[in-house]
Amino acid sequence: MNTIEISRSRAEYAQNRPQMLDTTFVLFFLAMEFGRGLDRFSLDAALMLTTLATVAVLPFYLIADGERPSILSWIGGRSVIAGLGVLVGVAFGRAVGVMIPDSLRFFPMTLLILAAMICCLNQFYGLLRIRPAK
Repeated sequence: MNTIEISRSRAEYAQNRPQMLDTTFVLFFLAMEFGRGLDRFSLDAALMLTTLATVAVLPFYLIADGERPSILSWIGGRSVIAGLGVLVGVAFGRAVGVMIPDSLRFFPMTLLILAAMICCLNQFYGLLRIRPAK
Protein backbone atom coordinates (compact mmCIF):
# COMPACT_ATOMS: atom_id res chain seq x y z
CA MET A 1 0.00 0.00 0.00
CA ASN A 2 1.38 3.38 -0.99
CA THR A 3 1.49 6.09 1.61
CA ILE A 4 2.12 9.77 1.24
CA GLU A 5 4.53 11.36 3.65
CA ILE A 6 4.73 15.08 4.21
CA SER A 7 7.79 16.51 5.84
CA ARG A 8 7.43 18.72 8.90
CA SER A 9 8.75 21.78 7.04
CA ARG A 10 6.15 21.28 4.26
CA ALA A 11 3.39 20.99 6.85
CA GLU A 12 4.55 24.21 8.54
CA TYR A 13 4.70 25.94 5.16
CA ALA A 14 1.13 24.88 4.44
CA GLN A 15 0.06 26.35 7.77
CA ASN A 16 1.79 29.67 7.02
CA ARG A 17 0.45 29.96 3.50
CA PRO A 18 -3.02 31.40 4.35
CA GLN A 19 -1.28 33.92 6.56
CA MET A 20 0.76 35.18 3.61
CA LEU A 21 -2.35 35.28 1.42
CA ASP A 22 -4.32 37.23 4.03
CA THR A 23 -1.65 39.85 4.48
CA THR A 24 -1.32 40.14 0.70
CA PHE A 25 -4.98 41.11 0.39
CA VAL A 26 -4.64 43.59 3.26
CA LEU A 27 -1.54 45.05 1.58
CA PHE A 28 -3.32 45.40 -1.79
CA PHE A 29 -6.41 47.10 -0.36
CA LEU A 30 -4.31 49.37 1.87
CA ALA A 31 -2.28 50.41 -1.19
CA MET A 32 -5.51 50.93 -3.09
CA GLU A 33 -6.83 53.23 -0.35
CA PHE A 34 -3.50 55.07 -0.30
CA GLY A 35 -3.68 55.55 -4.08
CA ARG A 36 -7.28 56.75 -3.91
CA GLY A 37 -6.35 59.57 -1.57
CA LEU A 38 -3.02 60.38 -3.19
CA ASP A 39 -4.16 63.67 -4.75
CA ARG A 40 -3.46 65.47 -1.47
CA PHE A 41 -0.38 64.52 0.53
CA SER A 42 -0.85 65.17 4.22
CA LEU A 43 0.12 63.73 7.58
CA ASP A 44 -2.59 61.10 7.12
CA ALA A 45 -1.00 59.98 3.83
CA ALA A 46 2.45 59.86 5.46
CA LEU A 47 1.11 57.64 8.25
CA MET A 48 -0.62 55.41 5.72
CA LEU A 49 2.62 55.11 3.75
CA THR A 50 4.40 54.03 6.94
CA THR A 51 1.66 51.48 7.61
CA LEU A 52 1.92 50.27 4.02
CA ALA A 53 5.66 49.68 4.40
CA THR A 54 5.09 47.88 7.70
CA VAL A 55 2.41 45.57 6.26
CA ALA A 56 4.70 44.86 3.31
CA VAL A 57 7.75 43.82 5.36
CA LEU A 58 6.69 42.49 8.78
CA PRO A 59 4.80 39.32 7.67
CA PHE A 60 8.16 38.05 6.38
CA TYR A 61 9.22 37.45 9.99
CA LEU A 62 6.11 35.37 10.73
CA ILE A 63 7.07 32.64 8.25
CA ALA A 64 8.69 29.47 9.59
CA ASP A 65 12.47 29.47 9.19
CA GLY A 66 12.56 26.33 7.03
CA GLU A 67 10.62 27.79 4.11
CA ARG A 68 11.48 31.48 4.38
CA PRO A 69 12.38 33.07 1.01
CA SER A 70 15.12 35.66 0.73
CA ILE A 71 14.23 39.10 2.04
CA LEU A 72 14.95 40.75 -1.32
CA SER A 73 12.55 38.50 -3.20
CA TRP A 74 9.93 39.00 -0.47
CA ILE A 75 10.19 42.80 -0.59
CA GLY A 76 10.27 42.75 -4.40
CA GLY A 77 7.09 40.72 -4.64
CA ARG A 78 5.30 42.77 -2.00
CA SER A 79 6.42 46.00 -3.71
CA VAL A 80 4.88 44.83 -6.97
CA ILE A 81 1.60 44.08 -5.17
CA ALA A 82 1.66 47.44 -3.38
CA GLY A 83 2.51 49.29 -6.61
CA LEU A 84 -0.34 47.60 -8.44
CA GLY A 85 -2.67 48.52 -5.58
CA VAL A 86 -1.58 52.16 -5.71
CA LEU A 87 -2.17 52.27 -9.49
CA VAL A 88 -5.63 50.73 -9.14
CA GLY A 89 -6.39 53.16 -6.31
CA VAL A 90 -5.31 56.19 -8.35
CA ALA A 91 -7.43 55.02 -11.28
CA PHE A 92 -10.36 54.41 -8.92
CA GLY A 93 -9.95 57.87 -7.36
CA ARG A 94 -9.97 59.53 -10.79
CA ALA A 95 -13.03 57.54 -11.89
CA VAL A 96 -15.16 58.38 -8.84
CA GLY A 97 -17.77 60.92 -9.84
CA VAL A 98 -17.13 60.36 -13.55
CA MET A 99 -17.59 56.65 -14.24
CA ILE A 100 -18.22 55.36 -10.70
CA PRO A 101 -21.00 56.82 -8.54
CA ASP A 102 -19.83 59.16 -5.79
CA SER A 103 -21.50 56.92 -3.19
CA LEU A 104 -18.78 54.28 -3.84
CA ARG A 105 -15.94 56.67 -2.96
CA PHE A 106 -14.95 54.70 0.15
CA PHE A 107 -15.26 51.22 -1.38
CA PRO A 108 -11.49 50.51 -1.12
CA MET A 109 -11.60 51.25 2.63
CA THR A 110 -14.59 48.92 2.97
CA LEU A 111 -12.65 46.15 1.24
CA LEU A 112 -9.62 46.89 3.42
CA ILE A 113 -11.67 46.58 6.62
CA LEU A 114 -13.24 43.34 5.39
CA ALA A 115 -9.85 41.85 4.43
CA ALA A 116 -8.34 42.91 7.79
CA MET A 117 -11.23 41.29 9.70
CA ILE A 118 -10.83 38.02 7.79
CA CYS A 119 -7.05 38.12 8.34
CA CYS A 120 -7.55 38.73 12.06
CA LEU A 121 -10.05 35.88 12.36
CA ASN A 122 -7.68 33.56 10.50
CA GLN A 123 -4.82 34.51 12.84
CA PHE A 124 -6.95 33.90 15.93
CA TYR A 125 -8.08 30.56 14.51
CA GLY A 126 -4.44 29.58 14.03
CA LEU A 127 -3.65 30.51 17.62
CA LEU A 128 -6.66 28.81 19.18
CA ARG A 129 -6.75 25.71 16.99
CA ILE A 130 -6.68 22.53 19.03
CA ARG A 131 -3.53 20.57 18.28
CA PRO A 132 -3.01 16.98 19.35
CA ALA A 133 -0.32 16.34 21.95
CA LYS A 134 2.91 14.91 20.56
